[in-house]
Amino acid sequence: MDINDFLTRHQLPEAYQAVAQQWFIPLAESLVLQLNGASRPFFIGINGCQGSGKSTLTDFLSEYLQSEHKLQVASLSLDDFYLNREARLSLADTVHPLLKTRGVPGTHDVELMNTVFARLTAQGKTALPRFDKANDNPVQKEAWPVINTPPDIVIVEGWCWGVPPQSEHDLVQPINTLEQTEDRKGIWRRFVNEQLTQHYQSLFSKMDYFIMLKGPSFEHVYKWRCEQEHKLAARLSAKASGIMSDEQIARFVQHYQRLTEHSFTALPAKCNLVFELDENRQIVNAIKKNINNNQ
Repeated sequence: MDINDFLTRHQLPEAYQAVAQQWFIPLAESLVLQLNGASRPFFIGINGCQGSGKSTLTDFLSEYLQSEHKLQVASLSLDDFYLNREARLSLADTVHPLLKTRGVPGTHDVELMNTVFARLTAQGKTALPRFDKANDNPVQKEAWPVINTPPDIVIVEGWCWGVPPQSEHDLVQPINTLEQTEDRKGIWRRFVNEQLTQHYQSLFSKMDYFIMLKGPSFEHVYKWRCEQEHKLAARLSAKASGIMSDEQIARFVQHYQRLTEHSFTALPAKCNLVFELDENRQIVNAIKKNINNNQ
């Protein structure tokens, strides 16, 4: 694996190389060992709040495992399964206006996720969905990458991937300005929680191994999300319709606050490996647990 090329393509500092050597290469090697005797494909789930580096970690593991161990890896993001803008507008009209904004449970094509997971498990030829965030719609199916050979490993990452639902008691009080002013009756957050309960937990249960990039607090998500959007803007044309300003991001991230904060307390105990991050996204601790994840 050409680490310098990886750093350049992902706009990463030189310091990332040391991080990879200390944390991510040992992780990749431990995953290879776990493949011995495991059913194929081996599903790995990665959770992390916005801007925590989960997409970069997914890409690093995928490239490393393919180049160094000649394994077939399929990488997916929860974001790849967003409903199209028209479908979300329909949800906004029929359920709650906040569902116009992509991201929370209920704004993904769960049926498509189940179909793709089933095809990967059956080791058939599989097209991997992709979403164009700059234009707020899925990429045309003809442009989806295709896995032609059976995958050894499937990596799925997402900001709420693996998060359990909240209790009814937790849903009563609004937690930010967005909920106070735009979800006064709690219709939106209860719908999201219901979707998380009914349609997402079965998907999470398919994971053989769970990794969490745990941020220090939700306060850092806004800063990290701004950095993420600036990178996206640098890669794309200034005319791309989906690029947000910092002010728009400030409102946008409030859609994710409830489940992100819930994940900080509820998810670590369910993960095989938790990387604890500081305010600069540096790993300050790694907690490993022996958990049998349903397989």
